[in-house]
Amino acid sequence: MSIEEHLHFEQATERDIPLILQFIHELAKYEKALDRVSATEESLRTTLFGPKQYAEALIVRENDEAVAFALYYFSYSSFSARPGLYLEDIFVRPSARKVGIGRQLIGFLAHKALELDCVRMEWSVLNWNAQAIRFYNKLSAEPVNDWTVFHLSEDKMADLANEVIA
Repeated sequence: MSIEEHLHFEQATERDIPLILQFIHELAKYEKALDRVSATEESLRTTLFGPKQYAEALIVRENDEAVAFALYYFSYSSFSARPGLYLEDIFVRPSARKVGIGRQLIGFLAHKALELDCVRMEWSVLNWNAQAIRFYNKLSAEPVNDWTVFHLSEDKMADLANEVIA
């Protein structure tokens, strides 16, 4: 029996909030960024299941055990006037790695993206994460080398907003 036959993909529901937060902490620990996590069960409830849902989560279970998750949202391409699926987080627990679960998870999301007429799937990977980069290369994902990601942190956004609005 193949691994695919044991996997179940479920859209997360409110009852999964503690599990989602646990996955976020596991991912942050792996990325050496646990001190940057400020998410709480309440903030996840508000942003994932409140009146304005900013993202969606997918839980992967092998038999009945949660082994992986993905957090994603939809972006937009002005050039094609079509949506894209942005994979914010993907995490497969170490005990479940190297058996095809990550490939199945990204494949499941690719299928969802195509059903929703998305023009692309995108995600970021930390430059030091050679294992993930090798995995993405095996999927035929291509790095976007002619773009540099920028972001404004919350405090820098506040500084800029105060400067412009003042």
